[in-house]
Amino acid sequence: MLWITASIALVRVGVAGVDENGRVGFDWISFTTDYGTSDAFVGICKGVIAGIAPHARVLDVTHAIGPQDVRRGASVLASAMPYLPAGVHVAVVDPGVGTARRGVIVVAGASVLVGPDNGLLLPAAAALGGVTGCFELSEPRFRLPAVSATFHGRDIFAPAAAHLANGEQPAAFGAEVDPGELVRLPEPALRVGDGVIEAEVVGVDHFGNVQLAGGADALAAVGASGDRVIVEFGRSEHAAVVGRTFGDVPLGGLLVHVDSAGAVAIAVNGGSAAAVLGGEGRLGGEGARTGGLGGAGAGVAGVGVGGIGGAGAVLVVRRG
Repeated sequence: MLWITASIALVRVGVAGVDENGRVGFDWISFTTDYGTSDAFVGICKGVIAGIAPHARVLDVTHAIGPQDVRRGASVLASAMPYLPAGVHVAVVDPGVGTARRGVIVVAGASVLVGPDNGLLLPAAAALGGVTGCFELSEPRFRLPAVSATFHGRDIFAPAAAHLANGEQPAAFGAEVDPGELVRLPEPALRVGDGVIEAEVVGVDHFGNVQLAGGADALAAVGASGDRVIVEFGRSEHAAVVGRTFGDVPLGGLLVHVDSAGAVAIAVNGGSAAAVLGGEGRLGGEGARTGGLGGAGAGVAGVGVGGIGGAGAVLVVRRG
């Protein structure tokens, strides 16, 4: 079954059925935010969705993205895409809420993404095969009657997702947007030399694993499994081993490996690489969100001022 809108032909997979107007809806809505779970924000948004599209099942990807950390949100969302059912994917990490930044619907593969136009959605769209259409979220009838300046997740994005699940076409929500005009995040900095990787930190997960830009090819420039390497953070150096999984190093040992998302990562067997490399206040945890390793705008490779990313945290892996 095809859903054709403007110049888009979207092959529908796992649809909810056809309503009395011939519209085809989605069964699934995924939800990714930096809202946390200690407040009512997530539950309110899911309540809005349930009131408009009661048939839709909401799948929570995470609500633990660091506050305003758009880059981390984009990375996490993109990593989840290959494992989620076709549907509407709503993401809200939105430091510019209430400003002139627009909300958008991005069509990619057999799914649609909904959220702010701040770079959050495009890596996920790429993971789905690339953008095939984009529309602005400007039509009032697909919003709540009163729109807050600070809670567009509730008032704009959740209602839009629900209406899309009910079968509304993306073109009904507003003007078509040239995909080339969408906001894009800078590419994570990466430099691979003879026996050294200098790479931007793209995230620190719940376990304290530190994920870097670059994948298996980058790690191969440093060494093969079992090789000893040095991990540099700022002025400190830490001995590590290249391996495949945590058990390849002793308990408490530092491991450099390719993680489940295909990225170079630093881990500690039975512990936190973030804590070992720089302390929880700088690597992961709340402090990371304000300039520490793994936070928004966290530093990139290079030693001192003038490194690849200039100011910010430093992480280098080199042969031991």
